[in-house]
Amino acid sequence: MADYTNLLLETLPVPDREILLSLATRVRFELGQDLIIPGQMIDVVHFPVSGIISTVNEMADGRSVEAFMVGREGVAGIEATVIPMRSASRQTIQLTGEAYRIDSARVRALAHERPALRQMLALYHAGIQRELEQTAACHALHPAERRLAKWLLRCHDRADSDTIKLTQEYMASMLGSQRTTVNEAAQHLQANGAVRYSRGTVHVLNRAALEASACECYRKVAVLRAEAVDAA
Repeated sequence: MADYTNLLLETLPVPDREILLSLATRVRFELGQDLIIPGQMIDVVHFPVSGIISTVNEMADGRSVEAFMVGREGVAGIEATVIPMRSASRQTIQLTGEAYRIDSARVRALAHERPALRQMLALYHAGIQRELEQTAACHALHPAERRLAKWLLRCHDRADSDTIKLTQEYMASMLGSQRTTVNEAAQHLQANGAVRYSRGTVHVLNRAALEASACECYRKVAVLRAEAVDAA
């Protein structure tokens, strides 16, 4: 397996990190795999070391939208580190990778005993809440092209590659938009030289151009995540 680390775990004191990892199993997850489905008890949490886990909200009519994504900077299933909880969303693999998987009950028990771990989880949870608030405003107010650019940047931050496998159908479902809308937005980003899209693959050609096309929420969310990690 690739020799990556989880950046959130790296913020912990060494004894706390070592005992947490002693309870973990390192696993590999595959593109399209569901880790949690709506209504399921969140009995495990995942600290990714590579790849992307997306938390997706689904509507009764079949439409969906991504609430947030987690890479090696965070933890998926954070809400279950406070109390036992069922998931209201779907956790699905957006990009193949690896993670440390830990029983959520064990994480809760350990957090009760270790203040540094408890603080780290609480601050990260608060950071996710602030991100969700920003994302709600973004979906309501910003045009599709800027939201797509923001979303691609967030994928690029976690992908360790300039080439990311993403179909237009998948991007539309993550953005809560029509496929035709995403296609038009992607064409504009290609015309600006930011990306090239072909056969279900996005190639990031010009990171600066992609950032210039993104809405303000990309930088705001990056700051919110960084503040959570730094405060921990």
